[in-house]
Amino acid sequence: MAEQYVLISGTALEDYAWRMLQGAGVPAERARLVARSLVEANLRGVDSHGVQLLNFYIEHMRLKCMDLETEGHVVSEAGGCMVYSGGNGIGQIVSNAACDHAIRLAKEHGVSLVTVRDSNHFGAAAFWTQKIARADLIGIAMCNATPLVPPWQGKEPRFGTNPICMALPGAAEKSWLLDMATTTVAMGKIFKASFSGEPSIPQGWAYDSEGVPTTDTANAIKGMPMPLGGYKGSGLAFLVEILVAVLSGGAMSTEVGGVRIRTRPMRCGQAFLGIDVARYIPVEEFEQRMDHLVQLVKATPPAAGYDEVLVAGEPEWRNARKRGAEGIPLSAGVWKELAKTASTVDVKPPEVQAVTLE
Repeated sequence: MAEQYVLISGTALEDYAWRMLQGAGVPAERARLVARSLVEANLRGVDSHGVQLLNFYIEHMRLKCMDLETEGHVVSEAGGCMVYSGGNGIGQIVSNAACDHAIRLAKEHGVSLVTVRDSNHFGAAAFWTQKIARADLIGIAMCNATPLVPPWQGKEPRFGTNPICMALPGAAEKSWLLDMATTTVAMGKIFKASFSGEPSIPQGWAYDSEGVPTTDTANAIKGMPMPLGGYKGSGLAFLVEILVAVLSGGAMSTEVGGVRIRTRPMRCGQAFLGIDVARYIPVEEFEQRMDHLVQLVKATPPAAGYDEVLVAGEPEWRNARKRGAEGIPLSAGVWKELAKTASTVDVKPPEVQAVTLE
């Protein structure tokens, strides 16, 4: 079915997001980092973690639930281990500082784990693991979030979508990159369906408010995302909660604010791990072995209905090439919501091209 979209270049979209964030009171340099992190998600086709998040970010800033000036501080450091307090700062600013520490500690000790408390939403986890990977480290990132997801066999939310992400050293468009929620889909995909006026979502994405599976978008918005693979996804969400919340001394489960709890600070937790590849084998050899492994997997004969076998990160790199050349398509509904938010900070939207896409 044909849908209405607007088409905008990554540069123009980043500038728009940058101006909106400055209008909300974010210092220019910090606003640039946040804008870049969101637009890079859009370029990769991960629109759930792109500029539509500005609707939530700017409302949270307007309600004074976020400190726009701090980047947080070190609570404790011992060897490759660190506890970092975000001080309720902007999630991307806190994460940038925490990743710098994770890189430094991994280079010093071989392995690092920086666990963060009292932070805010940091966008797509892949943005941070790629930052770590560019230092020739294996980068791993996790976070908890607004409790929207019930534990397996429950009907009340206790966990966020609690993503797990890993990136590897090597040329970006060849590198394996896994970024996955511990739910079937990120909640942002359900919000995107709502913004776009889509009446239904695929089976297996969400429950209604009573814990009954639903494909109705309105019921899903009022309900809860489904754990990935039932009890297995629930277990993975618990694992993330332990590393980012229990271990950091931060907010856990229903103590976390955010998307549906906008009248108090989010206080989410994050964890950043760095593994120095060179402590094991030379980086060049690691990259060669990874390339060989990827080719072994991709040489698998495709199953019926598929043209090829893809590996983690490959669809996103293809999207980035296409959208970088042709522009980023945003649904008319998302663009309209973004314009409403922009008007609250006295920012005018840029001119865009309206297109109809199947």
